[in-house]
Formats: sequence, structure tokens, C-alpha cells
Amino acid sequence: MSQKNILIKGAFILTVTGFATRIIGFFYRIFLSRSFGEEGVGLYQLIFPVYALGFSLTCAGIQTAISRCVAGKSAIGRHSQAKQLLYAGIGLSVCLSVIAMIFVQQNAEFIAVHFLCEERCASLLVVLSYAFPFASLHSCICGYYMGLKQTKIPALSQLLEQIVRVAGVYLLFLLFTSEGNPPGILVAASGLAIGEIASAGFCVYMLRCRQKIFCPPTKASGQPIHKALMELLGLSIPLTANRILLNILQSIEAVSIPIQLRNYGMDTSHSLSMYGVLTGMALPCVMFPSAITNSIASMMLPAIAELQAADSRQQMNQLVKKAASGCFLLGSLCCVGLLLTGRFIGSCIFHSSMAGSFIITLAWICPFLYTNSNLISIINGLGKTSQSFLFNTVSLTVRILSVFLCIPFFGINGYLWGLLASQLILFLLCIYYLTKKSHIL
Repeated sequence: MSQKNILIKGAFILTVTGFATRIIGFFYRIFLSRSFGEEGVGLYQLIFPVYALGFSLTCAGIQTAISRCVAGKSAIGRHSQAKQLLYAGIGLSVCLSVIAMIFVQQNAEFIAVHFLCEERCASLLVVLSYAFPFASLHSCICGYYMGLKQTKIPALSQLLEQIVRVAGVYLLFLLFTSEGNPPGILVAASGLAIGEIASAGFCVYMLRCRQKIFCPPTKASGQPIHKALMELLGLSIPLTANRILLNILQSIEAVSIPIQLRNYGMDTSHSLSMYGVLTGMALPCVMFPSAITNSIASMMLPAIAELQAADSRQQMNQLVKKAASGCFLLGSLCCVGLLLTGRFIGSCIFHSSMAGSFIITLAWICPFLYTNSNLISIINGLGKTSQSFLFNTVSLTVRILSVFLCIPFFGINGYLWGLLASQLILFLLCIYYLTKKSHIL
């Protein structure tokens, strides 16, 4: 199968699954908002910076490193070495995730009070921490399959994780309600761990029973496990450092929004409600169509890496241009659609006029947001991870500045303007680099 067909097939599978998970997640957000209220959703959203930071520390960089290394090994027929890289990645990632889990559990109250500035998040963090080891196992195996350009198992595991999470939370909600004890938002945090356990179990089953990967290494592997680990560390350490720093900046941004809204003059309850509407309703709605562009971005990294190794510059240029223009066109169409339907979505689906107002404002970022994910993936595929890190840092800095400088004077609109500016700046930086420095676009 040609490179183009593999890319299209892989992106199609990821897109279909991505839409399915987002549709489920869309109704799940409605269920959360109606069952636990806007303030409850705000508390739930506050723990995600900790989740994202833990994911970045324990497996995000390792997953990308596995994908890139496996793509290179499989391209030259060294499949045994690709498996050894998976062994090494799983061992390293799971060990880090267990340490992270214990750390969060022992310091949950401190993190909630001093980092999230909301002591009610302490119990949610304890429950959330149990997801770390299973998320690590899940992500490493998905990284292996993405490196092989086999997207079925990553796609199915993503769908399974979402289904089990939503079903688990719904069943727990019904159980507690039937006993006359209306549950708190802690139930939703439990769903994160339940979903990761299910997806990790599925991935292990597929490897063990279908691919026969979990078997003792042989001399034919051609590479001792410690050498595979060192090769993996060489790529994963800078990637992990980049992700951690970016997530720290994102965490500062997320935690500071409710605080700055209080400085604007809102009380704690209303600031959390507004934060919950923005991050739990409006943003997921705007991000919904990005299932397509994210799928393309996932396939672009290994595809660009292989074309670069084969020195197929003309083919690479054509691929990049088609992907970037297609994503920008999709984003433009979604922008128009959200501008026309934003208020309807907010009032009729979320029962929140605030959500409708946010959706209309956020619609303008769609062309840049959808294209940027692919541009960053292309830059990473070229091996220029330091450039993508720098561009992302600049973009996040603009957003953080808008939180501290604009929200106290203009309210949440100040942040929304900063979000649009940050995506536009990131888009221009990526286009400039790919055009002037790499001579691709």
C-alpha cells in the first residue's frame, strides 16, 4: 500500500473513532452539567492540569519517542528491535507513573490548596491518581502501533476508554441516587480511572493474544534491552521536558483563570461556574470537529519522518501543502457554522446562554487551531522538536499574559481575545518556519 493510502486509511480510522468518542463526550458533558451543576463541572475541570502534568511526566514524551523509533526500525525491517523499544518504554513509563501516583496521593491536599487554590479538589486528585499507571501502559502500546501505522488498536482503545468512562460514571450515579445519596463530582473523577483501566486491559490483551509481543526476548532481537532503553531516553527526555514545561504553563493558565475572575469582581461560585462553562462546554464544542485534523496530525509525524529519511522532498512538500490547506479550509467552514449556530447550541443543548456566547467568540480560532496541530506535528516529524517547543511556549505565554493582564479589566472576554491572538501567532510562526527556514510550504 502506498504512503498516501496508508495515511488516508489511518486518518480515516482515527477520524471515525474520534468523532464517535467526541459525540459520546458531548452528551457526557451535558449529563455532567445537568447532574452536578456548573460549579461541579468547574471543580472537575480544575483537576485536569494535574492529570495533564502527570501524563506528560510519565508517558507523553515516551509515547512519541516509541512511535518515532518504531517507525524508523520497521522501515528498515528491524521488527525485533521495535519490540524491544516497546518493552523498554513500558517499563520506564509504568515505573514513573507509579511514583507519580504515590506522590499525588500523599500530597493531594497540599496540591489542592496551594496549587489549585480549591481544597475540595483533594479527594478528586486521590481518585484521579489511580489512572496514571494504566494511562502509561495504554499510551506506550498505542505509540507502538502508531509507529507501525496500524491505527485500529489505538482507535478502538480510545473508543473503549470513553464508553467505559461514561457508562461507569452513569451507573455509579444511578446507584448512589437510588440509595438516596446524590453523588458529588467525585464520581466523574472515578470515571477517568475506570476508563484507563479498561483501555489498558484491552491493549495488553491485543498484544499478548494477537501479536504475541509479551514473550521472553530472544537473542534474535539483536539489541539488549538496556540499549533500547538508552535509545528511547535519548529522544524521550527532551520531549518529556518540553511537554512538562508546556503543561506547567497550561496549568498556571487554568488555575489562574478562576482567581483572576474573582479579581474582576466575581465570587468563588460564579467564577468556578464560568470556568466550568468555558472549559467543560464551550471549548469541547469548538474542538469537536478537530477529530479530523487531530487524526491527520497523528499520521503526519511518522509519515514525515519516513519521507525525510528517504529524502523524498518533493513528495513531502506536496503532503504538507495538502494537509495544511485542507485543515485550514475545514477550520474556516467550522468557524462559519459555529457563528451561525453558537447561541442555539448554548441555549438548547447546554441550557446555558453563557456557553452560546463563548462558542461564538471562540469560533474565530477554528481555522488557526485546526491547522496548528498539523503544522506542529510536521515540525516534530522533521525532528525539530525544539522549534515546536519554542513556538508553543510563545503561544502559551500570550495566553497567560491575557489571564493576568486582561481578565482583571475585561473579564473572561480578555482571555478569549488572548486565546485568539495566541493561535494566530502560533500559526504565523509555524508558516514562517516551514516556508523560510525549511523551504517546505
